[in-house]
Amino acid sequence: MDLSVPSHANIEYMIEGIKTKLRMASGAAMQASAFSLEQYEDIHDVYDMVINKPNLSISEVEAIVSELGRLRKPS
Repeated sequence: MDLSVPSHANIEYMIEGIKTKLRMASGAAMQASAFSLEQYEDIHDVYDMVINKPNLSISEVEAIVSELGRLRKPS
């Protein structure tokens, strides 16, 4: 998958990867459709950081979830 190309499919792939890595019990609350292509670079940055860290502390997980919440499209 070429994540250098912004697309909704790539956003979905990255969000699913983040949810898996964070072992989110409430992963259903974070849907890829809630994110805009305008936020693609920010989502990609979060994805790269999450995937490349072997372990995440609780405070890191909280910060990541908070950042993803900030990146979501307004309802």
